[in-house]
Amino acid sequence: MNDAREDGPRALIVCVSEHHGNTHKVATAMAEALGTEVVEPEEVDLTELHRYDVIGFGSGIYFEAPDKRLARLVGRLPAGAGRAVFTFSTSGAMPIPRMGMSDVRRRLRARGYKVLGDFNCRGLDTVGPLRFIGGLNKGRPNYADLSRAASFAREMQTRATSASTTTR
Repeated sequence: MNDAREDGPRALIVCVSEHHGNTHKVATAMAEALGTEVVEPEEVDLTELHRYDVIGFGSGIYFEAPDKRLARLVGRLPAGAGRAVFTFSTSGAMPIPRMGMSDVRRRLRARGYKVLGDFNCRGLDTVGPLRFIGGLNKGRPNYADLSRAASFAREMQTRATSASTTTR
């Protein structure tokens, strides 16, 4: 993993994005805003997590749940000791979008991480019969979604940096 900001706050974006790349688009917007990179769960070096001021965990939501690869990573994380994290996702037809990552947030908190927030936006959904009509949420995430994602990520980094300086 490479840190683009050696002299400032460090961030890491962990993302699983299958099917249409919806969540990867969001992760890329966040990573660009934070000056870092996007990695997949298998690329995370658990011994290096202490180097980051904030870590984002994201996944597409598939049948109301995040990808199993992200869930496995969260289960392997070392104790968080209050380390700042946030979650993000894209979803198609979920009635209550933020519920998709609720188990990940609960598990992060149980491991001692401070969950600062959650971001969700719609993404193209072509599951089942939706593929015959071209899917739901065509063109999503769009420019507005990606701008909101970048702003959200900057806010999470600001909150993480403020929290770490007040606890020192």
